[in-house]
Amino acid sequence: MAKIAFMGAGSTVFAKNVLGDCMCSPVMSHSTIALYDIDAGRLADSAAMLGHLNEVLKAGMKIESHLGVAQRKAALRGADYVVNAVQVGGYEPSTVIDFEAPKKYGLRQTIADTLGIGGIFRTLRTLPVVLDFGRDMQEVCPNAWFINYSNPMAMLMMGFLRGTGLRGVGLCHSVQGCAPGLVVGSGLVDDWGAIEKTFPKFRWKVAGINHQGWLLEIADGAKDLYPEVKRRWAQVGPLVRKHGVKALREEAQKKYGDHWWTKDLAARMAGDAVRLEVMDRFGYYLTESSEHSSEYMPWFIKRTHPELIERYGIPLDEYPRRCVSQIEGWKAMRNDLVGNKSLGASARSRAGRPCGTTWWATRASPTPARASTPRTSWRPSRATRPSRLGAT
Repeated sequence: MAKIAFMGAGSTVFAKNVLGDCMCSPVMSHSTIALYDIDAGRLADSAAMLGHLNEVLKAGMKIESHLGVAQRKAALRGADYVVNAVQVGGYEPSTVIDFEAPKKYGLRQTIADTLGIGGIFRTLRTLPVVLDFGRDMQEVCPNAWFINYSNPMAMLMMGFLRGTGLRGVGLCHSVQGCAPGLVVGSGLVDDWGAIEKTFPKFRWKVAGINHQGWLLEIADGAKDLYPEVKRRWAQVGPLVRKHGVKALREEAQKKYGDHWWTKDLAARMAGDAVRLEVMDRFGYYLTESSEHSSEYMPWFIKRTHPELIERYGIPLDEYPRRCVSQIEGWKAMRNDLVGNKSLGASARSRAGRPCGTTWWATRASPTPARASTPRTSWRPSRATRPSRLGAT
């Protein structure tokens, strides 16, 4: 059976989604999961949560816990797959510095985890840890696949591949989330649950590099869905350019209250205005969220054109707010995840289908490449992202 070493296992929600999917796969049943972290409390939480999942799903997994650098090689020894989900430095002080230091010099960011000054800062503190993992892998599991979920994706994968000579691939939930998110966000269906019924032969094709993938095809069998998406944006786009995202949203909420999302197409699509504008210009939709895309390209966050921020609803300093929300929400979420012994019970009824957040990947999975694969989604779930420091 396979062995999966999960580095940064204190990212409890992320571990649940990735390893929970593995538990739902007959191919991975009775494998060994080696959890590694430097935070004893979060490591114990993840071990307890996965233990409940393992029992409910009858996956037959063997789950081990390894705490601290002294036990790192033991976690990696003999692994077939090494999943990396560490966030070095945590929210404070590192993420705060990533935003506040550049801000003093007029550099504004939304997520700051991939490129630009924030991405460089994060690489400088994360790549040494990743290379430490690689050196240990060379010694105790040289044939393993290194599967990276941590950002900055491209810089970390470049450093790992060049620095170790091992096999590695960078992954994210973007490829499987991109197309479903587009049909929901453009109002072709009301929600994700309606996609299979509305589009029984739903398929798509994505190509590109990490953090800059392109949705080349989106269809229901032979029926191309792109023309209808573009027709709708052709109606909504001029409203966004004239009134701005905030005004459209406020008007929709005033008119429809809590039902504005399903009642007002303009306000609905305006939430993804950056990506849809790029689609309008280039012909294809991006895998990256509008929050990400606005700082990946030089056309939206401009000191000389501050009106673009309001027009396209660009959430400057979004990631620090997201971190604060995650930290506050974790206290309530912890009891449900760690103390819920029936966790995952609903997944048992999904015959033959992976049970975590990534089941869409089974409809269009990319072939792993040596460098890395494309990323992100319409509105990436905060719960699926690595959430805390997991290594030193």
